[in-house]
Amino acid sequence: MTTLSKPMATNLTDVGEASKRVIVCGGGVIGVCTAYFLAKKGTFVTLVEKSAVACAASGKAGGFLAFDWCDGSPVESLARASFDLHRSLAEELNGVESYGYRPLTTLSVTVTESKPSSGGGSGLPDWVNGPVKSPSTIGTTQTTAQVHPQLFTRKLLSTAVEKYGVEVVIGKFEEVRVEEGRVDSVVLEGGRVVEADAVVLAMGPWSGKLEMLSSVFRVYGTKAHSIVLEPKEPNAITPHALFLTYHPSNGGQALDPEVYPRPTGEVYLCGMSSREEVPDDPDQVTSNPESIEVLKRVAKTVSSYLNEGNARVKAEQACFLPSTEDGVPVIGEIPGIKGCYVATGHSCWGILNGPATGSALAELIVDGVATSVDLSRFSPSRFSKRR
Repeated sequence: MTTLSKPMATNLTDVGEASKRVIVCGGGVIGVCTAYFLAKKGTFVTLVEKSAVACAASGKAGGFLAFDWCDGSPVESLARASFDLHRSLAEELNGVESYGYRPLTTLSVTVTESKPSSGGGSGLPDWVNGPVKSPSTIGTTQTTAQVHPQLFTRKLLSTAVEKYGVEVVIGKFEEVRVEEGRVDSVVLEGGRVVEADAVVLAMGPWSGKLEMLSSVFRVYGTKAHSIVLEPKEPNAITPHALFLTYHPSNGGQALDPEVYPRPTGEVYLCGMSSREEVPDDPDQVTSNPESIEVLKRVAKTVSSYLNEGNARVKAEQACFLPSTEDGVPVIGEIPGIKGCYVATGHSCWGILNGPATGSALAELIVDGVATSVDLSRFSPSRFSKRR
């Protein structure tokens, strides 16, 4: 077990016994955002991560942000607040330089693999020179943006450690100890006991493996594949995100992969999702070779800049996105256990909704009520009402 931290910031040491001690379990974007905003409010925070910070979906996601794409859904207010919070965090943390924050133009296009290349067309960037038709602008630089999710998560945590005194423990969380219906402590592998006033369980799809959560609601994993390419001519790739309707040459069902150029010069492609059993350890997640091959084929079909001769494959990977039965995230206090909170089930919008989730949960824990976003719709108590 390793503890990584700096001495507590001086503004916290003066708080003494009045400062709440909160343990956040999970070093992905949701856990890190929660730790950051808790510590900023003067709470003493210990973040426990089994493997490495942003080692799972938070390190392998696309990092796409959209202001109004969740409108009309239960997540609308959370997504809008979080998009704005991303913008202000980027100013605060120099996100443009430190984790690739930038506004994007987002296009919807149709690709037919068997057709000859069109050499780009009206409304398409020059680098999109494959058999691509029907471009439609579905996001502008006002409504869509991106971050590099692993760099974002790690930058936020390093700031939380250096500026607000968050302690990071690399070790396996075993159980939450409850005394008389209230959180008492957390037990880590090896027997270390850490006392706590509150605990936040932000373990993504691994939340479903905790009995205290699985007895209340179900979380399952959606396995998503991605590749990261390094084009030889990165300057030719403009900041346009592409959402594809992709017709394979074998005539099978249309696919819906996504393409995100990054300011680092890399190009990220994702898709090929399926519901699969989540392994016990994030390090055991492996990609399916067939899915990776499809993504490589998509890349070279969309753009000659992304074929084998013009781009190096930097990563072939897969991750599990946490999903709930009703498709709505679970954020709030677990019924019957005072001081035990959960935040999971954000599906493909975890990077987008991390900041507002963390900020609102910090308000709920410290102030007793979330004011930035109404969290009542996300409460885990909604599941107990159905039984």
